Amino acid sequence: MLPPAFREAARAVTIRVEDLAPDMFLGELGIDDPFELTGLYDGIPLTQKSVMDSPIQPDTIWLFRRAILDEWVERGDVTLEALVAHVFIHELAHHFGWSDDDIAAIDRWWE
Repeated sequence: MLPPAFREAARAVTIRVEDLAPDMFLGELGIDDPFELTGLYDGIPLTQKSVMDSPIQPDTIWLFRRAILDEWVERGDVTLEALVAHVFIHELAHHFGWSDDDIAAIDRWWE
């Protein structure tokens, strides 16, 4: 469960689960192997939103099921629940305006 200060802002985010990332996302990110992408935030971070913005689509967190399962099997040292939570929280941090470097400064997950 998210801390109360984050819950309301998180309610505005749609969560989508797909088997693998669509080619469109992979191309934009320069990723060849869809198993390398476990999640993605697609939207405008809260730190960049303006009341003047007209939303084109809802902010969305994408979770890629087969890529997550593949990482879980390869790692073998975390529960599936912990891995899904990690991917979700990482992508939610992007919604709040955190960069990958900001996240890495406090979360050394891959080590």
